[in-house]
Amino acid sequence: MTTRAPQEADGASLVSLGEIKELTEVGRPTVSNWRRRFAKDAVQTGGGRRTPFPDPVGGSDSRPLFDAEEVASWLDLRPIPDAEPDEDGALPTYGDRFRRGLRLRGLVALRHELDSAERLIVDALAVCAMAGKGGDRYPEALPGELLEDAQAADSRVVRAVRELVEELDSPGAAADTVLGLAERLESDLAMDTTPPAIAELISTLAGPVGLVSAGPDCPVVINLCAGIGELLFALDSIRGRGGIVAVEPDPLRRKLILYRLFAHHCTAVDICARPEELDTLRPWEQREFNLDPERPWGIPSGDIVLADPPYAAGEREFDEEGPLGWALQAVHRLNPGGRGLVVVPSWTLSRPRGMTPTPNARVREELLSRDVVAAIIQLPRRIHPFRTGAEHALLVLRDEAAPENRGRVLLVDADRIARRVGGEWPAYVAKVLETGRSPVDEEARFFPVSVAGTRRESLLDGRSILPAHRLASKEQGLDHFSAIRDARREAAVALPRLKEWVGDLRIVRRPPEAEVAHRRVGGHLRAGQLRLLAGHRIRESDIGDAGLMVVGREEMLGALPFGQRRIALEDLAEYPQAQTTERGDVFLLTEHGVRTRVDDAGGCVLLAPVQGLRIPAYRKFLAGKARPEEVWMRPHPLAQLLAAPRNQQRGSGSLVRRVSVRDMDLPELSPEEVAELEAILAEMDRQRADVRRQLEALDTLAGRLAAGVADGDLALRRRPGGV
Repeated sequence: MTTRAPQEADGASLVSLGEIKELTEVGRPTVSNWRRRFAKDAVQTGGGRRTPFPDPVGGSDSRPLFDAEEVASWLDLRPIPDAEPDEDGALPTYGDRFRRGLRLRGLVALRHELDSAERLIVDALAVCAMAGKGGDRYPEALPGELLEDAQAADSRVVRAVRELVEELDSPGAAADTVLGLAERLESDLAMDTTPPAIAELISTLAGPVGLVSAGPDCPVVINLCAGIGELLFALDSIRGRGGIVAVEPDPLRRKLILYRLFAHHCTAVDICARPEELDTLRPWEQREFNLDPERPWGIPSGDIVLADPPYAAGEREFDEEGPLGWALQAVHRLNPGGRGLVVVPSWTLSRPRGMTPTPNARVREELLSRDVVAAIIQLPRRIHPFRTGAEHALLVLRDEAAPENRGRVLLVDADRIARRVGGEWPAYVAKVLETGRSPVDEEARFFPVSVAGTRRESLLDGRSILPAHRLASKEQGLDHFSAIRDARREAAVALPRLKEWVGDLRIVRRPPEAEVAHRRVGGHLRAGQLRLLAGHRIRESDIGDAGLMVVGREEMLGALPFGQRRIALEDLAEYPQAQTTERGDVFLLTEHGVRTRVDDAGGCVLLAPVQGLRIPAYRKFLAGKARPEEVWMRPHPLAQLLAAPRNQQRGSGSLVRRVSVRDMDLPELSPEEVAELEAILAEMDRQRADVRRQLEALDTLAGRLAAGVADGDLALRRRPGGV
């Protein structure tokens, strides 16, 4: 192999070891291993006929540069492990992959010369579309805009893309590859692209669409928010078929998706700017005389209707045309037996109805009342690489429910499923929708849309319908009576002096017929049985070591002791909205679970995100204005019941998992049960404080002993008869 001198090498054709790693899609150790094992000295010593790795032709000892063509020729000798052979039976090599990566790197470099990533992508896709539609042979059958873009395309882009089409043997694959470079090209097109995991899930749920041609009796695939076509091309068998209808308001994306469909040999493609344009006559509808009066001319419907609306920052629940409007539009376009799949922000499902329903709440209730929602899938958090603070859900819609599923909706928490099964969650979720159940009740369950009576839970009760907020249930596989009996036995062994008190706890199994009803905290707040105390934002400079005690995140997490941070009354006066707590209030921190604490003294100031709950009836009880039987709840039971596992599971949020206080629930207990539970929990707190003081005393003793021995002031003597 001829090695050129450094000055003879073209700078554009030189690659470093790091670039070889990226272009061949292997790890850096693999490239280093190739260079070491196939160095000239090693090859000559081995006496074999192996071709040595190319020598550097430039760079420095710390960053050598190699001739790209020489590297590609050497990589041609190395087949890719486990790769499928091509049509000729030849195995693809690392050389093929390296050349394709090198060619794409050349396209990326052209972006700066063309001064526009969008111009480069349009040129490239125009070349792919011409190749897919046979533009050289039938130019009269192509849109004039495509012909103009193809003729105006930069010659360097044309050459690189044609080589890519020839290498991949598919203009459609070449178009997909170019669009995959959007992020490297610093194009905004990458910002709204549907993540691959969501596209995979939607493809699985949609099922095969079949190879059909356009016509009045053929199923139509409708994408109401097409973007650059990620959802369409995720569908099985979409390539090469007709009857595709896409809606995209942005002219650039509309052009790109049209060219991409042409590159994949798709026929009868309709691209509209607005959904209203779907109501115009299509060619075959003009020849259809026996029209269905329920579906007049010009309203194309499909077996599959997709929508991943463009993201809008903020929660715009008062907008008349909110995100759930896309779900209504999808239902309107569904054929009997068809399926709609619409991605929506999670806040559209989690906002409560309130006394005056917002437009978002009205649309949500309309969808549920019409029984067109088959399933609600809460998608894993942080699934969008460019929307890390947003959370999304997928609505599975139907034109008409099967008899066994009428009046109920399957809720699926894919976020919880993804944490359990990892990257296989799309296939797992699809299986859950197929079977209607998951082995873990907290992951999926059917819920009734509406039920008779006000005490039973339904999706039309005005509260959040987000799966994480609804799927909390009893701990599975746990016998609470056996568990409490074991815990009592362990406590008696660990604390012998409490054995008699622990043994006297009167705990029995509740009879099956005495089922306990649950009520949301939001209901108690509306009824005035509880009062929510908001945390406040106070400048760090106003917090010192004197005045009223401040309770924030650090205190609730145990990072700081209660009482260390305080605020003077004169500084607190600058915050007129700030409130102080009273004896019996319950502190709550609902980030990444639920942490609670009872305020036994009062006079504290809460720092956001810490909140508080107050029981007005307990305040009257302390003042002697209410009898014990009039106190429906007490502080210690409230704190412990809020922190129970069934409420810990209700978290939502992409960046910080928070539990909505209003969505927590409480069992409805009799005043006698509440009073007994309060007495037991208060005594447990007292015993816990005693044990904690003993542990602190032992820690102090150990510390002083170690300090005295370390300084040489103390000596230890064995006691008489000691071991």
